[in-house]
Amino acid sequence: MGQYRKSNDSFHKTDSRKFFSSASPPSSAVSAPATHLDSSSDKKDVRLYLYYANQCNPKRCSGIKLAKFDLARKYENISETPKGAILMDPTAEKALSRADSLKKGIVVLDCSWEHFEEMFPLLEKSDLQRRALPYLLAANPVNFGRPFRLNSAEAFAAALYITGQKEQAEKVLSKFSWGHTFFELNEEPLNDYAAAKNSTEVVAAQSQYIDFDDEETL
Repeated sequence: MGQYRKSNDSFHKTDSRKFFSSASPPSSAVSAPATHLDSSSDKKDVRLYLYYANQCNPKRCSGIKLAKFDLARKYENISETPKGAILMDPTAEKALSRADSLKKGIVVLDCSWEHFEEMFPLLEKSDLQRRALPYLLAANPVNFGRPFRLNSAEAFAAALYITGQKEQAEKVLSKFSWGHTFFELNEEPLNDYAAAKNSTEVVAAQSQYIDFDDEETL
């Protein structure tokens, strides 16, 4: 099970992902003052899009639950993918940061982790900005404590939190009994990532938390 521990090691790439290879982390992480997170109630919500691949039990799918509560728009046809939106892609070479524009929305591909490497290439021809989430631990019952293995709702919430949309992130996970656990489990790294000005600083912050003992679980 994944746990956070501070580390001075440089960023480490796993065999199954190419996380942030274009960004070279500085020697230390970014501080995380909460003032970087804007929870203003009058802020317009970011549009959330769920590309549903029909690979999970609909009754247990976090993405479908979000769509049910009108917190995300579900679609099954690739042609409906919004151009210019940010696609949360674990194979992307750039980390998501608050420097990214959310004007076109955020897209999450809802598919089984066993098939993600064959599913993401289907979106290669789409006009999307591909970004990867940094090291975070899952709080959902299926993959609790495992690094990177977030479900769709957690991916949306993490992306929103990191880009300064804390209130919307909390709204997304408020529909799940374990939702608060995600924020409690990842409080310190989420605040560090949200304080980072760009992708390079996100990678620097990540280097302080990534647990190399978890490589075998990825």
